[in-house]
Amino acid sequence: MILLDTDMLSLLHAGHKRVVEHVEQLDPAELLGTTVVTRGEVLRARFEYLFKASDGKQLLKAQFWLQASDALLADLHIVPVTSDAADEFERLRRQRKLKKIGRRDLLIASIALAHRAKLITRNLKHFRQIDGLTLENWAD
Repeated sequence: MILLDTDMLSLLHAGHKRVVEHVEQLDPAELLGTTVVTRGEVLRARFEYLFKASDGKQLLKAQFWLQASDALLADLHIVPVTSDAADEFERLRRQRKLKKIGRRDLLIASIALAHRAKLITRNLKHFRQIDGLTLENWAD
């Protein structure tokens, strides 16, 4: 299983050449997905854009991007927080060296670890601190 973090999913959505090429070259048997955390972050941003639209033009643009994000997410496997992921989160939370990593990144890492998934991210600085996590950066 391959999981895209929020930044990488945003790059895919924007048509980033390298990210798109990696996705197109995946073995069809390889499950491509993202976490429920990333799904929440993407939709939250789209709804905030919609709610803060200052005029009709911005409102329509926000609605377009919300629908486009919904369509992209519908094509991906959304991996939830499972009991194994919750256990991983508790284990990671107790590690002092990981205190500076944001809660959402710890949740994403926990889900990836629990599912033995490869995490695709640009944020190698934080995620490399987590033992056992398999990482790749498809953008740079």
